[in-house]
Amino acid sequence: MRILKVVQSYFPFQDRGGPVVKVRALARGLAKRGHQITVLTADLGVKGASNNAAGLKFERNPWGWGSEEDGVQTVYLSSLVRYRALTLNPHVIGFCRASISQFDLVHLYGLYDLLGPAASYFCRKHGVPYVIEPMGMYRPIDRSFRLKRLWHAGLGDTSWRHATRIVATSEMEAQELRDDGVSEKKVILRYNGIDLGTSPTNQSRGGFRKKWGILLEEPLVVFLGRLIPRKGAGVLIDAFAQACVEKGRLVIAGPEGEPGYRATLEKRAREAGVGSRVIFTGALYDQDKSALLTDADIFALPSRYENFANSAAEAIAFGVPVIVTEFCGIRSLVSGRAGLVVAPEKMELAKAIRSLISDVELYGKSKAGCAEVTAQLGWDRLTEQMEGYYAQVLGGTNGNVR
Repeated sequence: MRILKVVQSYFPFQDRGGPVVKVRALARGLAKRGHQITVLTADLGVKGASNNAAGLKFERNPWGWGSEEDGVQTVYLSSLVRYRALTLNPHVIGFCRASISQFDLVHLYGLYDLLGPAASYFCRKHGVPYVIEPMGMYRPIDRSFRLKRLWHAGLGDTSWRHATRIVATSEMEAQELRDDGVSEKKVILRYNGIDLGTSPTNQSRGGFRKKWGILLEEPLVVFLGRLIPRKGAGVLIDAFAQACVEKGRLVIAGPEGEPGYRATLEKRAREAGVGSRVIFTGALYDQDKSALLTDADIFALPSRYENFANSAAEAIAFGVPVIVTEFCGIRSLVSGRAGLVVAPEKMELAKAIRSLISDVELYGKSKAGCAEVTAQLGWDRLTEQMEGYYAQVLGGTNGNVR
């Protein structure tokens, strides 16, 4: 199959969060299975990434820049204007006019950008089927609610209605889509995955603790994600102060999603009396993130909404019991298996932290359950599943289409 994946942010811009990791994993996995994969995305600073640690080589093309990694061709469209996560990329029209008919299928990731509607227009014009993966964005949750409603009423509505399939990444998101009127026949379920190649067996325990002066016997609770109010780092600080009165460390790792929010969290830690025991590392990637998860005892994400919760899945892959809220899509995989599911409230969160620290049997059961969940979330398995969905859309019986 010849597949085009359209996404606002792509590797090597890992600071843009989980979608970058997901789309890259699926793209590389499909290329490995023999498909021709192209990613169309926005240039978020390719010039500055010319000497990036990932070793990508960028070359000029008619639409901006291009690169190749593990058989995946990526086109970074020149960005004329950037506002928050949104970019204006006039060359998307030229690329789609020249190239869209060459693909068997197009996969659009995310909403509230201009790339998806442009690509879907040319798909409809040339009779190319497309699927949309909203990535938890269908219901506006963070900001710019009026603009998002306008997007749905204008560009987004036509694009959405003509999608052949809508990809949900959790049972929770699938139900939300059905509740909002999406046809049962259109909704397909595919979890987000985890990179099983970054195995905790390849890591030496103690590296992160040594770097930050944390004793091996001291409980280490970890939060990993963008620092925005919805993710719940603030309530986690309060709960940690209540659950770990005398000892224990809390690590808040992740890029600042809103200017000044890290300072707000640091102040909250001081006011809760745990300022010296809360560590803010900033964004951690690759080996630095692996070192943190290798040394973690508990992972906590008290978010008010996550269509899946990629960071929790990563912690589970490292055998770390997790605490997530009932508003995280991964809850169905966590509950009774790899950790605890709670309300995003201080008292419940503190109780869950205390339980995992003090209840040896509960902790052991949760840790053992991590292996079961991890087996369901390997990218090889999920890539094969996605390949099957694509084949269904194209009317084939397997992936060998055209």
